[in-house]
Amino acid sequence: MSFAAGVNNGKIPPVALRKLTEIVASGITSRGPSCLCSDDVWQRSVDLIEKCKKIVIISGFYIPSVMAPETDGVAGSCVLGRALREIGLDVEIWTDSLCVDVFKACASAVNFPCDRLLDVSGGTGAARSADLFIYIERVGRAEDGAYYNMRSVDISRWTEPLDEYALLSSPVIGIGDGGNEVGMGSLNAALSELMPDYSRRLCILTSDICIPVDVSNWGAYALTAAISLSRGEWLGQSEAEETGMMDALLECGAVDGVTGRRERSVDGLSADVHLNIRSKLEALVNLVD
Repeated sequence: MSFAAGVNNGKIPPVALRKLTEIVASGITSRGPSCLCSDDVWQRSVDLIEKCKKIVIISGFYIPSVMAPETDGVAGSCVLGRALREIGLDVEIWTDSLCVDVFKACASAVNFPCDRLLDVSGGTGAARSADLFIYIERVGRAEDGAYYNMRSVDISRWTEPLDEYALLSSPVIGIGDGGNEVGMGSLNAALSELMPDYSRRLCILTSDICIPVDVSNWGAYALTAAISLSRGEWLGQSEAEETGMMDALLECGAVDGVTGRRERSVDGLSADVHLNIRSKLEALVNLVD
C-alpha cells in the first residue's frame, strides 16, 4: 500500500481530525498553548510528510537544576521516527551530547535503530540535508537570543543551538506545549496574550506548521496517529512499548520536566494518563479503519 492509499486516498475524515485535537489538546495541563491547536495541522502535516524522502526529528530538553534530560519529547520522537521509517522514509533523530544517552535507551525500547540517532553537538549536522525538520519539545531562542525554561531561567549555557536548523530553507514542523519550543514563534502574538508574564521568554522561531498540544509527546503520538489514519493501519506504539520507554528513560536517569524527579510520569502526569492517551489514539485509528 502506498503512503497515500489509506482512508479516502490519504485524506483523513474531518471528524477524525477534530478528535485528534480533542485527545491531545484538551487543556488538561492548563498551560494555555494547546487551546491554539487547529484541526487542520494533522492533515497539513501528513500532506507535507508525503512529499518528503529524508526527515530529521530534533528533540531533547536538558534540566540544569537536576543535571538530567527530561522525559517529554524523547518517546514522541522515537515513536514518530519509527512510524516514518515504516512508511519507507529516511529518518534521523538529532539531539545533543547531554541528551543522547536517554534517546538511545528509549529508541532501543521501540526498535528505532540507534545508528540513526545522532549527537549533532558542535554543528556536526550542518553538512547533512533534510526535506523536513520536525522539532519536538526542543527549546528555541527568545527575542534576546537566550534560551529559557518555563520558570524563566536562562539555560543557554546547557543548550546546544540546534534551533539553527529551523533557519534553513527546509520546511519545519514545530511541536510544543509551553511556547518556548522551536516553531512556537508562529503563535507568538496569541501566546503573548495568553502568557503575558512569559511573553519575552517565548521562542521567536516560526514553523511552517505549528502544533501546540498539552504534552509534546502527545503531539508526536497524534501525528503518528494521523499518518496511521492516512495509511489505514496503526503505526504507533503498543501499551507494552509505552511502558517500556518510560522504564528505559528512568533507568537512564531522565526526569519529569515538571517535578524534576525520576518517576513514572511526564510533565507531572502519571503513567496511566499517558497510556490512556495512547489507547485513545489507537482506538480512533481502528475505528476509522
